[in-house]
Amino acid sequence: MQLHDLRQALRRFADPTRAAGALRYFKTGPGEYGAGDQFLGVTVPQTRSLLPASDALSESDMLTLLRSEWHEERLLALLILVRRFTKSAHDDATRAHLVKFYLANTAWINNWDLVDSSAPQILGTWLLTRDRRSLYGLAKSKSLWEQRIAIIATQAFIREGQYDDTLALCEHFLPHPHDLIHKACGWMLREVGKRDGAVLRRFLQQHAGRMPRTMLRYAIERLPATERQQYLAPR
Repeated sequence: MQLHDLRQALRRFADPTRAAGALRYFKTGPGEYGAGDQFLGVTVPQTRSLLPASDALSESDMLTLLRSEWHEERLLALLILVRRFTKSAHDDATRAHLVKFYLANTAWINNWDLVDSSAPQILGTWLLTRDRRSLYGLAKSKSLWEQRIAIIATQAFIREGQYDDTLALCEHFLPHPHDLIHKACGWMLREVGKRDGAVLRRFLQQHAGRMPRTMLRYAIERLPATERQQYLAPR
């Protein structure tokens, strides 16, 4: 499909009732993290169903989608980017270009689902065998979404049994004020714990007293009930 046809196909899935629910779910009110975002009311599976028809899109077309006012078009652009990155597994030049494209457009990767659907698959996978200083630059950004990209990208490392960057970034984010970062860090710590409980427990022994409550709750979710109670007990 050409860009116009793909956008029309996406709109055929639109559901005003679902769109209204998404406005609440993604916190789009004044002062909220998704303020001003707009939704067509298309599900993620419906959006994904269009990926096979996206291969003819140019990079300019993808940029148009990624910079759209519509959330689902931005999601579609990122899913296309993930698809192209995955298919270019043996082409480092193409992958490097796609990563550069991704990092140049983080201003439009501006809600948690957009980050979570793309950061591990693109940036995390790219950095598996490369210098990771760029993650720490993102973590120090003033952008909430770049900060979330930094920690969520480490999911790719966790899957390979590499935990150091996740732990370092979670420590960096301990004083962070925003719940979305607390949830992201807690989630990544839980993923570490699923693979190596001793690593998670060492982190908790050192930092549990300083961890935001939400981060702590997410991190210990899979621990035995008695152990969870100990960590959550007033100190």
